Amino acid sequence: MTQARWNRDTLNLNRPDLLGQELADDAFRHLRAKLPVYWYQEGRRNVGFWNITKYEDVMFISRHPDLITSSKEIFSAYPRHVPEIDPEADDRGKHLIKMDPPRHDRMRRLVNRGFTPSAVNALEPLIREITGNILDDIERQERVDFVIDVASRLPLAVVCELVGIPKENRPITFHLTNKMLRATEPEYQADVPDEIRGTPEATRLTMHQGIQGMRAHIREHLRDRSAGRPDQLLSLLVDPGDCGTTITDDEIEWFAVLLMNAGQETTRNAISGGFRALCEHPGERRRLQEDMSLLPSAVEEILRWVSPVARMARVATGDVEIRRKQIKEGERVVMWYPSANFDEDVFEDPYTFDITRDPNDHLAFGIGEHGCLGAGFARLELKVMFEELFRRFPAIRLDGDPDDLCSNFIGGVKHLPVRLA
Repeated sequence: MTQARWNRDTLNLNRPDLLGQELADDAFRHLRAKLPVYWYQEGRRNVGFWNITKYEDVMFISRHPDLITSSKEIFSAYPRHVPEIDPEADDRGKHLIKMDPPRHDRMRRLVNRGFTPSAVNALEPLIREITGNILDDIERQERVDFVIDVASRLPLAVVCELVGIPKENRPITFHLTNKMLRATEPEYQADVPDEIRGTPEATRLTMHQGIQGMRAHIREHLRDRSAGRPDQLLSLLVDPGDCGTTITDDEIEWFAVLLMNAGQETTRNAISGGFRALCEHPGERRRLQEDMSLLPSAVEEILRWVSPVARMARVATGDVEIRRKQIKEGERVVMWYPSANFDEDVFEDPYTFDITRDPNDHLAFGIGEHGCLGAGFARLELKVMFEELFRRFPAIRLDGDPDDLCSNFIGGVKHLPVRLA
């Protein structure tokens, strides 16, 4: 690699197909070495944003919400006047991922009751039953789409169980999740005019349709749900008990929307990306199948390697300095997890997929106050899926090229053809 290769176009970290390109790894490697705090701006008239690629700096930002806040933005690298574009989509300060202390801390303590280790472990029999049913459904087929037929179905079923969404409503839940989190992908822009498909406007319209559809879906569910089922996470919010925190109907609705999306997308991508990684590293796959006691560390390496959520945005609440770069109040800061998780200063030989890697303090679930609530469920789903998958189909293999998702937010695969035997 030569420095002359890099210019403003090749270092465009806002391109929608970034994560499907081998260029991304090279760009992150270059930025960590030369420009770890990198200002990117498309043209002189556009507002730019800071790109953070080192592990240490991602940790610093994540642990200092007083300096760089999530309450104003987490998704878009560019400023958006959300209330003017779509007042109904303005979720700032209404759910955990877009709250700052002290409100965030009070609500997090409330919902934490549904994500304790005991709550996670109690769900293992159900997760194993769901996984068995999924594998039963594909057993008589020679060739399946691993993403659609396997990886997506487990987290969808689990999160629907947690929220109490009935089985017959899972397809619409899956459809709306794709529209919200995969809006940059033309395949999911089916409900916009053909002539704009693949454009930023199509992305905005598709995301709007997904948000509005999911909110209506959740609102109807909350209206019809039977009260008091203790295994429904929403019961913790509907009836907070003596926690001293009052939750509005709007906050309950937005929390459910967040849960439905985050609970599905990251685990779907970790399962499909993990299987792909194991197939592309046959020596590591062989080690795992010969000794399934390695699965816990293999799950952590899969999470590091895949980094299902690629980035999160923040906004500086005041002037702050990182690596001698002056970040001004109001400027956007984007943390890149696939870069932090391959930081040579933290991970020895980071571009080697090693299922016994130790230590492995990856940031696939974030860190600090906005660390992923559902990390325990995700790890358990990965563990159960690979245990059952390799027990039932030890010779399962890739049978075609993966179809990567067009996204710079989600590190995922749309379709992954596999042969079972």
